[in-house]
Amino acid sequence: MKKVGAAFAILFVFLAVAFGLESKPARVKQGQVKIGVLTLMRHPALDAIYKGFKAELAKEGYRDGKEIKIVYQNANNDQSNLKTMAEKLVNGGSKVLFGITTPSSQALANATKQTPIVLGAVTDPRSANLVKNNEHPGGNITGISDQAPIHEQLRLIQRFMPRLKTLGVIYTSSDASAVAGYRQIVAECKKLKLSLKAYSIANSNDLNQVSQQMLTQVDAVIVPTDNTIAGAMQTLVKNANAAKKPVFPAVDTMVKEGGVATYSVDQYQLGVEGAKMVVQILKGRKPANMPVRYLKHGTPVLNLKAAKKLGLTVPKDFYQEAKQKGTIYK
Repeated sequence: MKKVGAAFAILFVFLAVAFGLESKPARVKQGQVKIGVLTLMRHPALDAIYKGFKAELAKEGYRDGKEIKIVYQNANNDQSNLKTMAEKLVNGGSKVLFGITTPSSQALANATKQTPIVLGAVTDPRSANLVKNNEHPGGNITGISDQAPIHEQLRLIQRFMPRLKTLGVIYTSSDASAVAGYRQIVAECKKLKLSLKAYSIANSNDLNQVSQQMLTQVDAVIVPTDNTIAGAMQTLVKNANAAKKPVFPAVDTMVKEGGVATYSVDQYQLGVEGAKMVVQILKGRKPANMPVRYLKHGTPVLNLKAAKKLGLTVPKDFYQEAKQKGTIYK
């Protein structure tokens, strides 16, 4: 019996040590700096931002697993996860935080007023209550805006559809960046004297029904920078194709998934610019004195297959521009 008891005691100690080791977080090597990254979800546009971010950090001499340790948290499109994940990154000793999407950035901002935060894709940081002023942030937050070139996009729609009567816009009402984009679209449509009908969704579950209703009342659809709709783009494309109505989204990856065309902010470049700001902060610069950056020129993106399916004539000058300076999906 003593031998059996001793064997159980040894087994207990072994299991305790094993489970104790597994429960510990990954160790950071001596000299490594932790950088925390929080994203709302994975979809091609947001993934491109993260790829650009990592690539530029490595180019600047901050390689993941070498000079730095990137701690990546993905909320899987569940905003209730963001608070816990943000606190985990802050309490885990991250020297700089990178927020991809407005909800992620807001969660990080609520978790700390000291640790520097770089915004990866927030259309209007001031409207999202993340900075006091986009030119002079004044706190621990700065970053990159993914503000789309709305005027260019609307002019492009007119070139594709010179007889357009009514344009529809659909956006997520709980996404501050999407709301900011919607407001820009409203303002620019007034300048261009375009008739606009607006439709909003609370979450991706609403997209199927709301988009079907919208497509009976408009001739074409524009979508602002909107992560919820980007994550469910196939639903919108399916309904639009059935109604034979084109979709002109704000982002290149949404064109790839079935939108017709756009002048897109380069998502990969957003990550690159975000990484450059992180490097400046690691070298001692304060976010309070770093203006929010904007990518000023949109890249032409065309889905030739989608245009042909809908019987649209692609403007020759736009085709040449996309061929020479942008992207054509065939």
